[in-house]
Amino acid sequence: MDKLQTFLLVAPVLLFSMVAHEYAHGYAALKQGDNTALMLGRLTFNPMKHIDPVLTVIMPLLTFFTMGFAFGGAKPVPVNPRLYRNYRRGDIIVSLAGIATNCALAVVLFGLVMALGLAGRAAPALADSAALLQLMFLYGIMINLVLAAFNLLPIPPLDGSHVMKHLLPPKWAWNYAQLGRYGFVLLIALLTFGGPVLNLWMRPVHLLNDAALRALMPYVLPSPFTS
Repeated sequence: MDKLQTFLLVAPVLLFSMVAHEYAHGYAALKQGDNTALMLGRLTFNPMKHIDPVLTVIMPLLTFFTMGFAFGGAKPVPVNPRLYRNYRRGDIIVSLAGIATNCALAVVLFGLVMALGLAGRAAPALADSAALLQLMFLYGIMINLVLAAFNLLPIPPLDGSHVMKHLLPPKWAWNYAQLGRYGFVLLIALLTFGGPVLNLWMRPVHLLNDAALRALMPYVLPSPFTS
């Protein structure tokens, strides 16, 4: 497969994973008493409602063709924490909902790769199609683990920062939250100059992904795509 073919294979699972992440935020907010996402039509899996030109289109293209790995995000779902029945509890739950969803998707994709391997061996005529889907889902496992870990970074306005601020004394928490206005600059600086720090943070992701690949190898179907 050339790079363009690989990107076209990765793009659907990346888009779904990003949309699911944002949907989870909106659904969790609704359960905590905030119907903002629902009223604005964002509580949907329709990708057109979640596409951001930079985060969802340009960033995945740039990261894939320059770094070899597609990464991006969907348009953030709007929430109003003032509507949560319990502000602290609601903020933590809503913030972690997207991360939990990406972790759950990684587990589901693991199971699908295994099931496709068994189905392909039981019905050889389906083996090539099953192998192509397996490759897409193998990429999906890594993508979802990376999305979960990256969003867990305690850098405002990433999800991890919403948890971190509730662990700090009130005055520190307020000052910490103000960093959100520089969040985009901080993230760009981390991606540009913070390679060693980011690699260390992502180390558990690589370990988990490697363990998943080892466990799945007996189920991966031989094909031009995976051999």
